[in-house]
Amino acid sequence: MSKIRICNTAEIPSNGMKDYDVEGGLKVLIANAGDCYYAYQGICPHQEVCLAEGYYDGAVLTCHQHLWQWDITTGKQLFMDISGDTLQQLDLLARREKYETGSTLYNIGDPTDDLYILESGRVEFLIGRDGTSPAGFVLHKGEVFGWAALLENQARRIAKATCLEDSVLLRLNGEETLKVLESDPASGYLVMRKLSTLITRHLGSQGEK
Repeated sequence: MSKIRICNTAEIPSNGMKDYDVEGGLKVLIANAGDCYYAYQGICPHQEVCLAEGYYDGAVLTCHQHLWQWDITTGKQLFMDISGDTLQQLDLLARREKYETGSTLYNIGDPTDDLYILESGRVEFLIGRDGTSPAGFVLHKGEVFGWAALLENQARRIAKATCLEDSVLLRLNGEETLKVLESDPASGYLVMRKLSTLITRHLGSQGEK
């Protein structure tokens, strides 16, 4: 089989991705992870969505339309065992909303009704029960926040989330999301395990600073 040249490695951002149209009408996605480069079909196999418009953190690739995810180094779907019905129900719950620079999404003490996925823009996430000396970090495209909406005995926010620039978010009601996950315990377990890993990664990294 003959080789097809697609691009130079210098064209791919560090821990980033870029798609190319190649001979035969195919779209190919090239992603960088450290010192390695990976090539994938550029269209999501779920519903013909362009993966280059999705979220990629240098390890995990997420389709922005229906949140299908893959480990970029292996091609394995992280949520491959979640049923199609459950994915569809979660997708139906998501509401796309636009916010201007400086908008406060929620403040310390607000009800923990919803969780969010940042589609574009930047959000500053400040943690601190008293609001006087919060530790915080900036969230970027593809990140999930507002986790307390899925946790027990967390009725009020202990953080503040503010848009640092014009941003687009997917918003899911926590109570309705839990109902969907409870109706499919196997899928719910996988989602909650992923959530616990996400929380540990963010809060653990803050403790190291």
